[in-house]
Amino acid sequence: MREDELAARLVDHYEAVFADPVVRLEEPYDAAGRQGVVDLYVRRRTPTRVDHVIELKADAAVRRATGANAVLRQFNRMQRYFHADETHALRPRLGRTEPGARYCLLFAPTPTCVYHVATHRRLYESVTRAGRVDDVPIVRTVGFLTGLAGDPPDVGYLSVNGDASFGSRAFFDAVPTPSRLVDAIHAVDDDLVEGPDGAGDEADAGGG
Repeated sequence: MREDELAARLVDHYEAVFADPVVRLEEPYDAAGRQGVVDLYVRRRTPTRVDHVIELKADAAVRRATGANAVLRQFNRMQRYFHADETHALRPRLGRTEPGARYCLLFAPTPTCVYHVATHRRLYESVTRAGRVDDVPIVRTVGFLTGLAGDPPDVGYLSVNGDASFGSRAFFDAVPTPSRLVDAIHAVDDDLVEGPDGAGDEADAGGG
């Protein structure tokens, strides 16, 4: 799948599950002389404002990248400067009970992307989930898109920088079946997917 196809599915998802969100493709930012574009920007307005700032990676982008460091540099640049742009600035709010922004680096569920993440799992797992921007709590997510073949509300993601690390039993247990992601995992060498520690036979992605 191409990144524009992934973005279109996410647009459908956000418009289906949230009331009157602001949804913008290829949203530019310009702060401190640093300019860039994010693949998808969503502002959820109710019950309180929450920004979703999303970078998408499909096969072509993964093949062009020189490695995970290049991908993460782009992701980190987005985090540092997107909300520094006054157009997108976050404001602290008393009584906030959830993050004010979610920064997402989401990969297509394809063998190429699975191979890339498996090869560089330690770097992607090292991305710290919780943080703050201008005293506003934020969450960072690195993961795979899921539910792309279903209805718009079914679209989601499976994180690799949370409690279930890539290749772990907990990760495999969380992989939806049937799904494009489980098919992509099965298309990649088991030893690479399971990593140096191994997930064991009980962690078979998809259960068969």
